[in-house]
Amino acid sequence: MRPLPVFPPGFRWGTATASYQIEGSVRADGRGASIWDTFCAEPGRVKNGDTGETACDHYRRWPEDVALMDGLGVGAYRFSVAWPRVQPDGRGPANAKGLDFYERLVDALLERGIAPFLTLYHWDLPQALEDLGGWTDRDTAHRFADYAALVADRLGDRVTAWITLNEPFVHMSEGYSLGSHAPGRALLLDALPAAHHLLLGHGLAVRALRGRVTGDIMLTNNYSPVLPATGDPADRAAADAFDALQNRLFTDPVLLGRYPDLTAYGVTGLPFVRDGDLALIASPIDGLGVNYYSPTRIAAPAQAPSHQGPSVLGEVGDRIQEAGLPFQDTPIEGHPVTAFGWPVVPDALHTLLTGLRDDYGAALPPITITENGCSSHDEPGRPDDDRVAYLDAHLRALHRAITDGVDVRGYFVWSLLDNFEWAEGYSQRFGLVHVDFETQERTPKASYHWLRAQLESQP
Repeated sequence: MRPLPVFPPGFRWGTATASYQIEGSVRADGRGASIWDTFCAEPGRVKNGDTGETACDHYRRWPEDVALMDGLGVGAYRFSVAWPRVQPDGRGPANAKGLDFYERLVDALLERGIAPFLTLYHWDLPQALEDLGGWTDRDTAHRFADYAALVADRLGDRVTAWITLNEPFVHMSEGYSLGSHAPGRALLLDALPAAHHLLLGHGLAVRALRGRVTGDIMLTNNYSPVLPATGDPADRAAADAFDALQNRLFTDPVLLGRYPDLTAYGVTGLPFVRDGDLALIASPIDGLGVNYYSPTRIAAPAQAPSHQGPSVLGEVGDRIQEAGLPFQDTPIEGHPVTAFGWPVVPDALHTLLTGLRDDYGAALPPITITENGCSSHDEPGRPDDDRVAYLDAHLRALHRAITDGVDVRGYFVWSLLDNFEWAEGYSQRFGLVHVDFETQERTPKASYHWLRAQLESQP
């Protein structure tokens, strides 16, 4: 395959993971229970009854995983801290052994010239806080800021970038609105307070981090360019309604200091928003993390056929239709799909990035692609050519966006390792490195070797 175009000097190349998806050791060294521990223990919640109890055993095997990153030649690693390791009950003093683990990891990364990108929250809320209401309770936002301060006090002088939240839309929608992720609550639009409290937690954490850390402070959102199914005004209105939730709900308040128009959902006021909240949420950040996997095609529910074939939302789309929300996803045809059934549309990454630039203008901080990758039906000895093709095409689309003037500073592949893929358990493999979950043997895939060769030609 031809070499990638040359990216700007100083462009960061990395891989990404998340704590519950790889660490295992869920009861080691004083770690408390998380909502995902509880969710996985409930029959029928996760495919095949899988849990993150062992996952990739990264908590014990992290030196091997750092060596894999070093061998890959990346200059950055995005990981998340498990809140229950730091505060087992979500409040109070830090658990020293939990912070010790992340300090060892950060120091080992720095010794190899790998910049640590630390995500404070990748969905593993302490169960003790969920028992008090979780993100539907305003107090959780304040507890999150306290937790952020504890981590910053230990690691603030060594971490390159601090990401407050990962994909808060997915956490709110699937965890609190539709119930397909932990904590498994199906509140539908009554989950909007969780959205606001996640954003408030972000703003409070930004305030707590300033002055404690030397690195950049960021937020990571997942984005999906929304395509109306047809030119019909009803489909366009449905696409706009979906865009307001998927792409704007967690971006407009942060960058513009206001919520998007939610009248399509019958929402004309947000009584849980207090004076000063939006100013706090809009505290300046140093960068925006962008996770991209695929676009979404949306139709008006009255005009949409019953769900069939691959789409981004899948079974979640069926639940949305049953709930009577003002949109319905429809398949994107004419493109290959990943093992997850997601359509592979690299050009939509270019559309997304130029759209963010055009929509937010001077309010948009520098962008880092904090996740991009695909699940594939691969195994040791079988080249994952589809993943190589996916990464190659998306990196070319990213380069076109940079050439067109979008300020993108880095790219992180999801993921370094095959891991626990939330409600899909171990059925989906996103890793550059194959993991045998019985033996924990790591085997770099063809995509790992392809990326290493490509990075050798970059400045």
